[in-house]
Amino acid sequence: MSDQAIQLFRASIPVFQALSDPARQDIILLLAEKEPLTVNEIAAESTLSRPAVSHHLKILRDQKLVEIEQKGTQRYYSLALEDAVSLLKSLLATVEEECFTKQGEENFDES
Repeated sequence: MSDQAIQLFRASIPVFQALSDPARQDIILLLAEKEPLTVNEIAAESTLSRPAVSHHLKILRDQKLVEIEQKGTQRYYSLALEDAVSLLKSLLATVEEECFTKQGEENFDES
């Protein structure tokens, strides 16, 4: 495996960790359907408490998966997936390229 692939895997770990929790997955899907939403609006649509929603939003925000817009006294959350999607696409492309290159070499060696 190339250094680039290893670096991309390592860089992707926090994103995978953030996305691995079902509650955060539910929040992302809810925001995809009804963004932007406040913490209270997300909690009302969820089985989670308001503090639990805030905790999960912080994790998602730390990984730049959601962003906040302040409107008056309200903070509205919406998706900001561009950076994470770009990172994961790079990872997939690199792994795919290396797998096909390796398979091609193996097929060539068998000839």
